[in-house]
Amino acid sequence: MRNKSTIKIIATGGTIAGAGTSSTMTTGYQPGALSIDELLKEVPDLANVANIKVEQLFNIDSVDMTTERLLALSKYINETLLHEEVDGVVITHGTDTLEETAYFLHLVIKSHKPVVIVGAVRPATAISAEGPLNIYNGVKVACDKKSHGKGVLVVLNDRIGSARFMTKMNTTMVDSFKALEQGYIGSIVGGEVYYFYKDITYRHTTETAFDVRLVNELSKVLIIYAHQGDDRYLYDAAVQAGAKGIVVATAGGYTISKQAEAGIHDALNKGVIVIRSSRLNTGIVSRTDMDNQHGYIVSESLNPPKARILLMLALSLTNDKNEIQQYFHIY
Repeated sequence: MRNKSTIKIIATGGTIAGAGTSSTMTTGYQPGALSIDELLKEVPDLANVANIKVEQLFNIDSVDMTTERLLALSKYINETLLHEEVDGVVITHGTDTLEETAYFLHLVIKSHKPVVIVGAVRPATAISAEGPLNIYNGVKVACDKKSHGKGVLVVLNDRIGSARFMTKMNTTMVDSFKALEQGYIGSIVGGEVYYFYKDITYRHTTETAFDVRLVNELSKVLIIYAHQGDDRYLYDAAVQAGAKGIVVATAGGYTISKQAEAGIHDALNKGVIVIRSSRLNTGIVSRTDMDNQHGYIVSESLNPPKARILLMLALSLTNDKNEIQQYFHIY
């Protein structure tokens, strides 16, 4: 019987691997400037926690995490977790799109083993950079038997969140990631992992219909942000660009200007799937007679970036609006 778990750390760059020109530089730094080997020098106690293996898969700013890279990352994780000696995976990632990658993996990883994603809001060279502790805590969570079967977990600032719920709420504060209405599912205190809940309601990982291990391309889905004076030209441009889906980040939960609505209706008539989401941080976008009449799908509690992720995956299986709406209900 092994004394310690074996955890694979997969690095993708981001602020957690960022470097500035001074220790007080917390904006304007270079994301992904440091390698995972350099980062782990700041976490020497990891050797006492687990047998660590590392892979520098990417070293990018997280806004450059394309769908092609998402597919490559998910395939690499799925292959890694097939190895019996690997007990879990920790991914280091930039925070700006961390919630999108986390939710994508939450839907496509086909293993009960823990998958944890960590990041940092301050670069590695900054005073009180939180990256090393987030990595340490992420490995602790990945080693914990209670983490099995919970889907992809987001570990930042001593808290554990489900990828389904967590979102970035602040541009520069270390407590940026929150799940305002659903709450955190656990925390790390004194190096010990505590979970508040046994199960997560929404289906994930091995329970989803999505298997991208043989998928090489996903449909183009764009997000359009509603605002005062909104017009139709962005919708026309999206259709012209080959979008198969559009997520509308509505003002509130429902409102769309008449001009934008005309562009949406033309997109619907051309077979584009349209999701009605909200630009607000919390709340559920519920189905109305308008959606039934016009053929919209509602995102329920998913924000626009996560709604885009789910629609891309849904379109890999079906164009049926009723089936896609059901995915938004159960995932």
